[in-house]
Amino acid sequence: MDRWMLIAATLLASIGAVWGIISVHRGTRSPWTVVWMVATFFCQLGFLSIRGDHRGACPLTDPGEIRAFLAWSLTLFYLLTGPAYRISLLGVFTAPLVVLFQTLALLPGALTANPARVAATNAWGETHSATSVLAYGALALAAVAGVMFLVLDRQLKEHHLKSGLFRNLPPVRELLTSLERLLWIGTLLLTIGTVAGFMMPRAGFSSHLIAALVVWIAYLVLIGIKRIRGMTGRRFALSAVALFILSLMVFAFV
Repeated sequence: MDRWMLIAATLLASIGAVWGIISVHRGTRSPWTVVWMVATFFCQLGFLSIRGDHRGACPLTDPGEIRAFLAWSLTLFYLLTGPAYRISLLGVFTAPLVVLFQTLALLPGALTANPARVAATNAWGETHSATSVLAYGALALAAVAGVMFLVLDRQLKEHHLKSGLFRNLPPVRELLTSLERLLWIGTLLLTIGTVAGFMMPRAGFSSHLIAALVVWIAYLVLIGIKRIRGMTGRRFALSAVALFILSLMVFAFV
């Protein structure tokens, strides 16, 4: 049942992506992308609820659960952030990434067929896992906003001012504001996750914790440089995208 919920979420996100692309091609901004993403969110929630019930803990035990949780986190921040900043086109860029994460979660061997209950759970460990992956949802959306800025910047330079994509993209300043706020939110959640990681019972420093610490410091440095010295919009967007892609390597140590 849980796998079918994730399959349904993947199909719904795929429909949202295709619908959004068609709308952009027509030069319109359809609210249906948001509707499909809401349906995706509830299917994701159903999947995580079932897996969490089996695990008796936050469902972040196998690679499939981590990827599905990341997709849910990304969808959550899209639904919270998109309407707030009136970036409905964000769904066109977000939905394919959700589809990618969930497709990777559905690969053979990624999801444990019969999930066992997690033994000896503790509050610090649960907080570390949940807030860290939740942070990646915000950071992923920041990367998506960065990609949107880079697309808009290129269209401006090439004078493609009449394309459907250009007409539907939000203003440059709005994109950069959303990008910076998402980085702040993601880094704050990552801070909570990192502190919880140090507080949880452990035997020495694991490679996973060290990798998470490096990612946390890297995002702090990026935000610090932006606030203190300033950065061009293009460099800031490129840094957010590149740093997110590099930070995904932390999951190799999970």
